[in-house]
Amino acid sequence: MTVSRFLSAALLLAAPAFAQSPEVDRLLTSLTLEEKAAQLVMVPFYGGLPNAKSPAYRELHALVTDVRVGGFILLNRVQRGNVVRADPHAVATFLNRMQRLSKLPLIAGGDFERGASMRVEATAPFPHAMAFGATGDPALTRALGAATAREARAMGIHWIFAPVADVNNNPDNPVIHLRAFGEDPGLVASHVQAFIEGARGSAETPALVTVKHFPGHGDTSEDSHYALARVTAPAERLRALELAPFRAAIAAGVDSIMTAHVIVPALEPAEIPATVSPAILTGVLRDELGFTGLVSTDALDMRGLSRFFDSGEAAVRALEAGADLVLMPPDPRAAVKAVAAAVRSGRLSAARLDDSVRKLLAAKLRLNLHQHRMVDLDALPDALDTPEDQALAAEAVRRAITVVRNPAGLLPLKNPTRACLFVLPPTRTSTLGEAFAAAITEASPKMRVETLSPQLTPAAIAAAVKTAASCETVVAAYAAYNAAYPQRAALAGNYPALIEKLQSAGRPLALVALGNPYPLRHFPALPALVSFSTVPLSEEAAARALLGLAPISGVMPVSLPPPPAR
Repeated sequence: MTVSRFLSAALLLAAPAFAQSPEVDRLLTSLTLEEKAAQLVMVPFYGGLPNAKSPAYRELHALVTDVRVGGFILLNRVQRGNVVRADPHAVATFLNRMQRLSKLPLIAGGDFERGASMRVEATAPFPHAMAFGATGDPALTRALGAATAREARAMGIHWIFAPVADVNNNPDNPVIHLRAFGEDPGLVASHVQAFIEGARGSAETPALVTVKHFPGHGDTSEDSHYALARVTAPAERLRALELAPFRAAIAAGVDSIMTAHVIVPALEPAEIPATVSPAILTGVLRDELGFTGLVSTDALDMRGLSRFFDSGEAAVRALEAGADLVLMPPDPRAAVKAVAAAVRSGRLSAARLDDSVRKLLAAKLRLNLHQHRMVDLDALPDALDTPEDQALAAEAVRRAITVVRNPAGLLPLKNPTRACLFVLPPTRTSTLGEAFAAAITEASPKMRVETLSPQLTPAAIAAAVKTAASCETVVAAYAAYNAAYPQRAALAGNYPALIEKLQSAGRPLALVALGNPYPLRHFPALPALVSFSTVPLSEEAAARALLGLAPISGVMPVSLPPPPAR
């Protein structure tokens, strides 16, 4: 490592001191009050390269040149229930264009929880965090962090809003599950630390790393995208369990911590969301845990907060509570105006605003954005989805495959040619399950494979049962959504009724969970195999394991307690 590269990595670790540098002072004094407020606002873009004459482009242009926001966060659109990922060249080209327009360097972020592939196509196809948890090997997660930082920086993304530090100890959690490493705080902490070390450890491509969602979103049964979630655990348990991975992250030097739109009565008796709670963000995170880095809100357009506060009030309350970054306010202009007005009225002190702006400016300096704010488009292809990345992804998905139950030794299949498989995607238009079915057909062409739909009629269920009766062994492979969509974390439609009927068909029946393991709780007697991810590579690994073509070595990172009695 050269001296300059060593210094670059060292500066990234020296955030609090760097915020007091003369260069930060110079930049801070050059900004108007409104520009300071705008620096703390991060707005979304959807990865395409909009036409320069389109309303969408004109709005983004104005947010950079007129409002002077501090940065962007990359999101995806959803079409017909399927996520449409961005083109990496379009992402880099758009960000380069915005960087040229901006007075100060923009900072760009992305929810790269399973690498850049969560948002961007043609990147390394890593599985979900729970798959890495099932491998039991933090070294794989450390390599994931390094690969994620490299791919992100190549596209002009500097801030990784990952990893998830939530302890997923509630099987009914509709929004975290596969995004968490598991339910054991020690397991989660070890993988969180490993990801941070990997992402921050490269001198060539260091990135800012954010753990989320403080003070913990794992023990909830509500999705804060749509409602205000509640964590009811006592303070002692929260400190021993939910906060443990965040302590580990702070010890590892994490740059940023993202808040959760959750109510935690044990930590905030006023029962206001953690994102706007001084007791939680200042009292617990700053004072008790000693965190001095950047605090980002979760997206302010989520219903868990937006149903209570408009953009301006949410932004001011978050800063009052101790947050630094205002992420995705529905109305960015209103957020900027409200923060500036709060300073002018004395509600928010100028020193409080300056403290947050200093941290953000220091982060941009540490990333060397003032000298190198744009990326080399010609170098992009060589930085993405490298052979080493592909090998890492393949190893992770293979080692994640886990047998949950196998009392009769049904798994892997002994005679696939005499088995039949029913693939159960979550919606009629979903592509989940396609890679699994294709891999089965390619490896075992004589195995009968049928893809069904959640809207099964009684006649369709009867037909499936009749088919099952003609087979030696029956397998039902379900794909349950892992994303934040209401009512899609469990088995869809009439699939539960189908599985119950298949159990009575008189043939051995096994389940394959292509992703979410928790629906297996409803069928405790059935042998089962789990992939812990819905990415195609995980589906292919599950197919090989089912057919006995690959060893099965994963360890359950979560438990499957019986569901509540109806």
